[in-house]
Amino acid sequence: MKIHILARAYELTIEVGTQETILEIKRKIEHCLGVPVLSQTLSVCDWELLDGLDLDDYPIVTEGTKIDLTINHNIPSKHIQITVKFSSRKHIIEVDRTETVGSLKEKIHIIDGTPIKQMMLFFTGVEMDDDFRRLSEYGVGELSEIIVFLKTMSRIVAEPPSRKLCFVVQTSSALLDSTCFPMDMKDSSTVGELKELLLARKMLPVDEYIFIHKQRIMRESCSLRWHGVENGDYLYIFKGMVSNG
Repeated sequence: MKIHILARAYELTIEVGTQETILEIKRKIEHCLGVPVLSQTLSVCDWELLDGLDLDDYPIVTEGTKIDLTINHNIPSKHIQITVKFSSRKHIIEVDRTETVGSLKEKIHIIDGTPIKQMMLFFTGVEMDDDFRRLSEYGVGELSEIIVFLKTMSRIVAEPPSRKLCFVVQTSSALLDSTCFPMDMKDSSTVGELKELLLARKMLPVDEYIFIHKQRIMRESCSLRWHGVENGDYLYIFKGMVSNG
């Protein structure tokens, strides 16, 4: 499909596939316009498109969508590029400086397809074994190399025990006058279970909804832990349906 990249001085139309990552699209922009990948921020309706995800994760991007390109000149980026290395392949991934080990594993899974439970991540010989610790706490910085080892089936351990999360669900102003719902759920609960709970308590009318966390569309089949939801976080609800068509 074709999308339009809008910058202050020009408009660029490019052909993309729904399986292409945002990072790959930025590389196309760099090839066409000469704007370095690290200087680019892409957004739709003020929602930033994250490098580790592909267009399937953003149903708001369809044929003919206009994507805003912001070029950052001499502004320190909140993102860093790291190399994730397997025994026979490697990927360059852009991550936020404050991301957790768990969210990095999630991005690797999205890009490479490797099951999260099979991953063991090592940096400078030290295993990154706490999914809730930030990458910066392990000393990960720009151009760092993370080594991925795969657990054998006999070494795959059980999921860590569930913990209680306290977070806030906020609806869009067009939905219910921007209502906020404080929620308590286990972090192992899925987004689908959260939706069913809101419907059962009549906090939402029966309809289709999209949940957003940190500018990212959430997947109904995945847990709050998988999405990196922490205590005090806000989840935003909009009417709509995620479509991969």
